[in-house]
Amino acid sequence: MTLAVPEADEADSVLGALRSPRKLRTEVLAGLVVALALIPEAISFSIIAGVDPRLGLFASFTMAVSIAFLGGRPAMISAATGAVALVIAPVMREHGIEYFIATVILAGVLQIALGLLGVAKLMRFIPRSVMVGFVNALAILIFLAQVPHLLGVPWLVYPMVAAGIAILVLLPRYTTVVPAPLVAIVLLTAVTVLTALNVPTVGDEGELPDSLPSLFVPDVPLTLETLRIIGPVALAMAMVGILESLMTAKLVDDVTDTHSNKTREAWGQGAANIITGFLGGMGGCAMIGQTMINVKASGARTRISTFLAGVFLLILVVGLGDVVALIPMAALVAVMVMVSVATFDWHSITPSTLRRMPKSETAVMLATVAVTVATHNLAYGVLVGVLVAVVLFARRVAHVTSVTRLPSADDRRVYAVTGELFFASSNDLVYQFDYAGDPKDVVIDLSAAHVWDASTVATLDAITTKYRSKGKNVTIVGLDDDSAQRHARLAGNLGGS
Repeated sequence: MTLAVPEADEADSVLGALRSPRKLRTEVLAGLVVALALIPEAISFSIIAGVDPRLGLFASFTMAVSIAFLGGRPAMISAATGAVALVIAPVMREHGIEYFIATVILAGVLQIALGLLGVAKLMRFIPRSVMVGFVNALAILIFLAQVPHLLGVPWLVYPMVAAGIAILVLLPRYTTVVPAPLVAIVLLTAVTVLTALNVPTVGDEGELPDSLPSLFVPDVPLTLETLRIIGPVALAMAMVGILESLMTAKLVDDVTDTHSNKTREAWGQGAANIITGFLGGMGGCAMIGQTMINVKASGARTRISTFLAGVFLLILVVGLGDVVALIPMAALVAVMVMVSVATFDWHSITPSTLRRMPKSETAVMLATVAVTVATHNLAYGVLVGVLVAVVLFARRVAHVTSVTRLPSADDRRVYAVTGELFFASSNDLVYQFDYAGDPKDVVIDLSAAHVWDASTVATLDAITTKYRSKGKNVTIVGLDDDSAQRHARLAGNLGGS
């Protein structure tokens, strides 16, 4: 597959970083911090998926390196994720590793197809309230993921986490030459090793690989039965991966005040998953917590940090596995806790904002948060949030539709219909007319209305039929061009009229 050529401004930003020692240092150190944070996460997600930790670590390496070239959002991190692990775990449990990897590869193929079909354009239909709920739910999930590392552990873990948070809060006030997360990780690791503290470490999370990933071609029969087994799961993985990746890209767009290529990101994720599958990885998508570490906490802005995150990850787990295993989990917990605090949109829950915000907007945000936190799946939360937003929007628009009886001659009655006419607003329209009491000629003026769907045309047909059954004539006037075309095409052809 041909690697995507970076757009001019992206190439300029990469070249600019390579020419600037300060910017390059930021990108390199950001990549190192992200790599360190990826290790325990990848191991944890491997356990969720029911596979060897190496599959999660290899996936994080190949996804990060691949998406650095193929993706549409510079500085975004893709790796093994919990959402993908949850979706494909049943395949591993019921059919084994061969079908598992085949599912990852098929999901990548589907993501490329969906990307080329323009699924990224659907992002425009995600309301701001869903985005706010997405961000807040993400922050809560990042925090909740740290709780297991704070329960049933030696008491020394708590002062270490507190010390790490103090470093992350205070150090940026004095210098930003070195990312605060890296300083916290190095200092707490040094203290742990030098004082021989007995606290949980990265090595306790799972065995680190000691070899490079190699080509893996799944040995599954190319039959319809195989497709029946892996097809639905691959489609679910493809949809979850694209949705999380595009939502993350939009979030980074807002943080960096730049624009990303969502279509390229969609098919780029697919290509990265195919590469990952053939190298024996468990697949993945954009990783929101690590992306926020890269962009917000470390200040990275280019593809260099994404590429180096993958490279450093491989070097650390394969070449320096013994050293990495000594990193205390308390250091990584401190980093992730501060990421969750920085990610949460605190302005969205202030009393002044809640008073000013329409209740429907707040309801959409809360629905997104509630479903996401309950299911631990950001994709489900976003889908529910969008559905709630659509229903509430339709309800609100339906209520601004009105029918007014205008002054007219005794032998003619004129009604003026105002508002947007669609299935939710037009269903009650049929009850707004005086069929028995109106004179012989009735005019329905739609100059201040718009006909959006077949439901409305069917309602207008029903109104006309009711008047005709009483021997009266109905004339519909004032239709704009789009409404007139829709009415002319469908009127009398919908049945039951």
